[in-house]
Amino acid sequence: MSIKTATLFVALGIGAMAAPMIGNARVFVDIDVAPPAPQVEIVPAARVGYVWAPGYWNYDGHQHVWSNGHYIREHRGHQWVNDSWEQRGTRWHHEAGHWN
Repeated sequence: MSIKTATLFVALGIGAMAAPMIGNARVFVDIDVAPPAPQVEIVPAARVGYVWAPGYWNYDGHQHVWSNGHYIREHRGHQWVNDSWEQRGTRWHHEAGHWN
């Protein structure tokens, strides 16, 4: 095996080990502006093997922007936790939707 090939295998191995950690990263946002009231959504008919993730207000760095609800493939043995905003003192904290 050449040095280049061995280096490639090591790099791929490190990347494969890091992938699960990257997939579990969660993003938190704290801002001074409260999100607007949630929009009313019409939830489509249930789909086998999928979970409905309701719409929510996202913050794009300048303003709140509505993200429509959508179906996501279920993860057996896990529960979907919806995106949420929580007031903490004078600030608003956003926790992105995730699997528990």
